[in-house]
Amino acid sequence: MEATEFSSKVVLITGAASGIGLAAAKRFTQAGAHVCMLDINEQRLKEAEKDLQSYGTEILPIACDISDNCDVQAAIEKATTLWDRLDIVFANAGIGGMMAPIEHMTVADWKKTIDVDLTGCFLTVKYAIPWMKNHGGSIIMTSSVSGNRVYSQPGFSSYSTAKAGQTAFMKMAALELGQFGIRVNAVCPGSVDTHITDHMRKHPEVDNISMQVAFPRGRQPLMQGSATPDQVVDAVEFLASAKSGHITGTELYIDGGESLLQG
Repeated sequence: MEATEFSSKVVLITGAASGIGLAAAKRFTQAGAHVCMLDINEQRLKEAEKDLQSYGTEILPIACDISDNCDVQAAIEKATTLWDRLDIVFANAGIGGMMAPIEHMTVADWKKTIDVDLTGCFLTVKYAIPWMKNHGGSIIMTSSVSGNRVYSQPGFSSYSTAKAGQTAFMKMAALELGQFGIRVNAVCPGSVDTHITDHMRKHPEVDNISMQVAFPRGRQPLMQGSATPDQVVDAVEFLASAKSGHITGTELYIDGGESLLQG
């Protein structure tokens, strides 16, 4: 395997067993990094590990509930015990949750989305910091156009709030951690060809919300449809690399310009 700047680096990826997270795990493994893969789905993790073993670098799959403080702390301890360092963190795990009008949103559904998407991101960063302070590194979060550029999606109050919170947290972390040479940025995809929407639930009252979104000619400006996971990972790889060495506290939109029509 040809040496790259990621050779022997340690990369932690959450939500790593499918979609954008799995694409990132493949990219960094192919580049020679040691990759710790966190995901709540143990079966998918096992399948992903099998897939990636052929690249010849070390992979550590850990079943982990990203919203659980003890789970996240234990997972990062396990990874750092094995490799004694952490260089790149991709806080990617998230759910779509329940689409519902605010008055019909249950507290449990609201809390679930916030706990996974926002608190999970916080916990990942919190427990990674001590292992990055001595040598710096890069933290990348998966946020979204929702809650940052787009507010016109009916029933997305919990999801958009979590994603807006992530970008605010990213900026605060960038300022706080810059003194240690840790850069913190976020990717904000629009529609991506993954299975996240398969697990979203929709309250029947959503159809009564009066938001209407009209697209000129029905497509986004680049006219290419949804992004692929690899197109998002192109941005993640850039933000993890030395090429983005002077970039921190920044959100990078990956949506083909779609959000410029919806904002």
